[in-house]
Amino acid sequence: MFKRLYQRVLTAAEHPKANRLLVLLSFAESSFFPIPPDVLLAPMCLAKPAKVWYLAMLTTIGSVAGGVFGYFIGLFAFELVQPLIELMHYEAKFDLVKVWFADWGFWAILIAGFSPIPYKLFTIAAGLLAMAFLPFVLASLIGRGARFYLLAFLVSLGGEGLRHKINDYIETIGWTVTGLLVIGLISYKLL
Repeated sequence: MFKRLYQRVLTAAEHPKANRLLVLLSFAESSFFPIPPDVLLAPMCLAKPAKVWYLAMLTTIGSVAGGVFGYFIGLFAFELVQPLIELMHYEAKFDLVKVWFADWGFWAILIAGFSPIPYKLFTIAAGLLAMAFLPFVLASLIGRGARFYLLAFLVSLGGEGLRHKINDYIETIGWTVTGLLVIGLISYKLL
């Protein structure tokens, strides 16, 4: 099951329009969409090892542009997205993000690139709290860029061997991740 899915993802990553999809996903994730671009960036780096730095750049540009969109959502239209934050049960995380802004400002955005808290919450909070725009963009470029270039670098270290190793162990990896997700969901529901 997972091997077939893995092959389809790699095939899709080689598609001529995959770069556009990567930028679009990066943009959407930074402002409203829940799936991070890493899930497309990593297989694209495996499929196109000679273009890992270009792909990291595209992801960074798309993510920062989406972050700017999220910033303007927070600045001008927070009341429209507040129900979505509640629907996705992000209220507590959003409150934590606001506290981080009060304490750290620029550094909160920079660190957000690696945080498990969804980046879109940081971009919307930055606008809502009227963070200075240029420091926001600079911190986004550094934080998100570091994340995507690091991922591209790590995937490039594995090279073609990593692509084949993942293919060999994809069923084990897939079922392990699925099991961990189920255990996590059950634990979350019980606690």
